[in-house]
Order: sequence, then C-alpha cells, then structure tokens
Amino acid sequence: MNVNSFKTYSAKPGDIDREWFVVDAENQIVGRLASRIATILRGKHKPSFTPHIDCGDFVVVINADKVRFSGKKETEKEYFSYSGYPGGVRNRTPKEMRASKPEFLVRNAVKGMLPKGALGRQMLSKLKVHAGPTHPHEAQKPKELSL
Repeated sequence: MNVNSFKTYSAKPGDIDREWFVVDAENQIVGRLASRIATILRGKHKPSFTPHIDCGDFVVVINADKVRFSGKKETEKEYFSYSGYPGGVRNRTPKEMRASKPEFLVRNAVKGMLPKGALGRQMLSKLKVHAGPTHPHEAQKPKELSL
C-alpha cells in the first residue's frame, strides 16, 4: 500500500453548502444551547469540517427571551461592560439584560464559544437571534433543529 495515496480533505470556500436551521430556545439552558449552536455555526457536525474555513450553517434562534439559567445564575451572574470613561463600568445581571436586550443572553454565550478573530466574527454573523416566536427568515426554508 502506497502511503501517498491517502489525502487529507480540505474544504474550499466555494465548495460549502450552507443550510438554515431554526432552534426554539424556550426552556433551554443557555450554556447547553449555546454549545450546540456554536458547533453548527462552526461546521463541526459536517464530515467536511476544516478548522481554518467557515464551513458552518446558519442558525435562527426564536424565543430567546424564554431561555433559562441553571442554579442561581439568573440573579448572581454578571455581565461586565466598560464605556472607556471614568466611572463607566456597568455590571448587569441576566435578569436585567432579559428586560432590555433578551437576544444578548444567547448571542453572548455563543460568541464566547466561537474562535476569536476574523473567522469567529464571520461565524457569528450567521447567527440570527429573535426574542419572540416569529422570524423573518421563512424564505430560506429553515429546518427545525431539536436540541
């Protein structure tokens, strides 16, 4: 057997077939939901996965305002933000974020599980998060994804 006959497949950007998935986040735990979504955005569920190419699919998350946290995280976890000015530090709990920006809870959790840099930003752009049960992506015919 010739050792050189085995070739490693590397996906090309033009060869990637992207699908659309819709995920209902109602009563899902944020971290577990985010890890499954990050896997799909990255393309690790495909046999043609290539680490340095964005070969993932689009994910539409609905009911993002109805996700839940395990334990006491709803009241004790904090999201840190800094405006860059003196006294510009803000710490907010998930309960406060759910009232103002419910999409942030899912998007932030998924963002932390994707690669950092340009590739991760490209992958994150394929995530569409909606607080309510409706979304404007019906034309793409997304498949229901059960987690």
